[in-house]
Amino acid sequence: MDTILFLAHTEADGGLSKASLEALSAAKTVAEGLGAGLAVGLYGAQTADAAAAVAGCGATAFFAVTGEAFGVSRYATDAAALEGLAKAAGATIVLAADDSRISRALPGVTARLGGRIDAHVTGLAMADGTLVATRGFYRQRLQAELTRTERPWCLTVAGGCFAAYAGAPGQAAATAVDVPVDAALTRTTVKTIIAPSADEQTIRPDAKLLFVAGAGWTKKQPDGATHAPEASDLILGFLGKSKASLGSSKSLVDMGGEGEAVLPFLTHLHQVGQTGATPRHPKGLATCCHGEEPHVVGWRFIGERRAINLDAACGWGQGKADVLYVADAFAVMRKINELL
Repeated sequence: MDTILFLAHTEADGGLSKASLEALSAAKTVAEGLGAGLAVGLYGAQTADAAAAVAGCGATAFFAVTGEAFGVSRYATDAAALEGLAKAAGATIVLAADDSRISRALPGVTARLGGRIDAHVTGLAMADGTLVATRGFYRQRLQAELTRTERPWCLTVAGGCFAAYAGAPGQAAATAVDVPVDAALTRTTVKTIIAPSADEQTIRPDAKLLFVAGAGWTKKQPDGATHAPEASDLILGFLGKSKASLGSSKSLVDMGGEGEAVLPFLTHLHQVGQTGATPRHPKGLATCCHGEEPHVVGWRFIGERRAINLDAACGWGQGKADVLYVADAFAVMRKINELL
């Protein structure tokens, strides 16, 4: 019989991230579907609060690697902690969040354990007592269903695919797993974390709205001139007031290398579509986008899709958007910012 292990690192406040709580829901679903035991493995500077928060998840065993050395994101210590937890639990199927910290360390740990790993899993189901994992390939244009006989089988769960665990807190006695920490593990030190402020950060995975800017923002307007500075002010003003996440079409982020007017705050990290990200937000608003297939692919996981475009016959007007506003994006966003 399989043993399901949920792995997670604690955050700076000692709790678990939303992505980790989503992965816990996935692990709980798999354990119930397979009739297998569920174990929880946590690591970080302190783990007691996180263990108590998920005490009611139905796990039969809790394991923890605790210490200041495991409070920072570092491959050597993260990998050592993950390996120790997996061995202590005797896990055959391991599930964790698809965040940057886990994704960096878990593949190497899987190799140490002699197992197999699949990342970016978007769905999990049971068929005839076998776990079937779903994930996308080629920027989510192809969907595959995967099963494996090799064990341990490690899977990282993509964010936004499962409801976050929200059970009542309780008491959990976690078994301490001893992971020796020597100079070799800690020779990489974290001096400081440099990150933009919340207002400067424009990629917000947990935002309720995704705002996507298209190339039309930098094209000539009805007066025959471009208005890139005004476009920047309108977009950043909206993002600051609404706390929406910002996306961009490929054509717009590529313009910087073509000598054309650009929006200076856009990078390839903002790109959605065929060669960009496939974000998951409850709602999305596309502005000045042509809306053809590559862009629609990036929007396939958006709950409610709306667009602003002067052309009623644009790609978004052909059944790809739930609502199409046939209007000038500059005028619409000016009015929205006034209302906000």
